[in-house]
Amino acid sequence: MENQKPLQNGNKVDDNLLAVDNRDRDGDGSALIFLGTGCSSAVPNAMCLIQPSDPPCHVCFQSLSIPPDRNPNYRCNTSLLIDYCSSNGKHNYVIIDVGKTFREQVLRWFTFHKIPRIDSIILTHEHADAVLGLDDIRAVQPHSPTNDIDPTAIYLTQYAMDSIATKFPYLVQKKLREGQELRRVAQLDWRIIEEQYDKPLFASGLKFVPLPVMHGEDYICLGFLFGEKCKVAYISDVSRFPSNTEYVISKNGAGQLDLLILDCLYKRGSHNVHLCLPQVCSTVSNNSSSFIYMVRDRSCSIRLFLQTLEALKRICPKQALLIGMTHEFDHEKDNEFLMEWSEREGIHVQLARDGLRVPIDL
Repeated sequence: MENQKPLQNGNKVDDNLLAVDNRDRDGDGSALIFLGTGCSSAVPNAMCLIQPSDPPCHVCFQSLSIPPDRNPNYRCNTSLLIDYCSSNGKHNYVIIDVGKTFREQVLRWFTFHKIPRIDSIILTHEHADAVLGLDDIRAVQPHSPTNDIDPTAIYLTQYAMDSIATKFPYLVQKKLREGQELRRVAQLDWRIIEEQYDKPLFASGLKFVPLPVMHGEDYICLGFLFGEKCKVAYISDVSRFPSNTEYVISKNGAGQLDLLILDCLYKRGSHNVHLCLPQVCSTVSNNSSSFIYMVRDRSCSIRLFLQTLEALKRICPKQALLIGMTHEFDHEKDNEFLMEWSEREGIHVQLARDGLRVPIDL
C-alpha cells in the first residue's frame, strides 16, 4: 500500500488517498482515520446479495470475492477517528459516532492502524447509525467486573441524551435499583453540548466547534469544525446548511477550509435528509461551466447540472472527501470522474474509503 503524504496547511490530499496508508506509526503526528464511509444500511446492500438482480450489482458482489480490507466498496457506518498528537508528543484518540458497525470497525481498523483505546467520543446525532455501537464501547475499555474504571467522556446534545437514555438506560443509570444485579457495562461520562452551539468543546485537548445543520427540515444534526493549523469540517448527515453554519465554513465567510468531509448519499437525484452527488458538487464548486461540460461529457441528465447551478460559489474548500455513500458508488470509477471534475474546478474532491488514514497537521 502506498504512503499518504501529510496534509499540512496549503498541501493537497493527492492521488494517494486511493490507498490506505500503511506506514510505521511510531513517531507519527496527528492523523484522520476513516472507520466507516457508508450509509446507514452499509455496503454491500444485503438485498443485492439475497435477491440479486440480473445483471447483479457489481459493487455489492465484490464483497463475495474481495476481502473487505482490500475492497474500497465495502463501507461501514460513517465514523471518523482522530488520532491527535499534542505538542508533547502524546496521542489521544477521539471518535466521532459509534454506529451499528462499530465492533467490526474496531476489529478491522483499530488493529490495522494500531489504535490502543478511545479517549473521547463525540456524537453528531442519535440515529441508529451513529449510536447503536455504544454498548460495545466496553470492549475497548479496561476490564472490570465491578465497573470500577475511569469513564470515557462522551459529548452530545440534550436531545441525543434523552433518546439514548431510552435506548440504553443501563448506560446512563447512576445507581442500581433495589435488588438489581451489577453487570459489566460501558462506563461513560455524559457531557452535554449547549444548545446555542456557539461555545467550543475540548475533547482530549482538541478544540471542536459544533456546526448545526439540517438533516431533513425537522431535524438538527451536528457537524464539527476542528484543527488550528489545518481547518477541517466533518459533516456526515446534512440536507441543508443554515446560513450561520455556512458562513463559518465558507471561503467567502469566516475562511476557507483545508478539508471538508461531507455527506454524499446517492450518485444521482436528490434526497430529503441527505446531500447527494449533484448537490455536493454544487456545494464545493466555484465554477459552473466546467461542471456543465463534464455532465454533458458523461451523458448524464441535464437536470443534474441545473441543481448544481442553484448552489454555485458556496463553501469552496481547498479539498473535500465524501462519505456516507450507498452501493450506487463504485470507488475507482467514480473517483476517476471526480478527479477530472477536480482538475477543471481547481478543488480536489474524492470519495473516501474505509480504513483511509490521512496524516494531518492539527
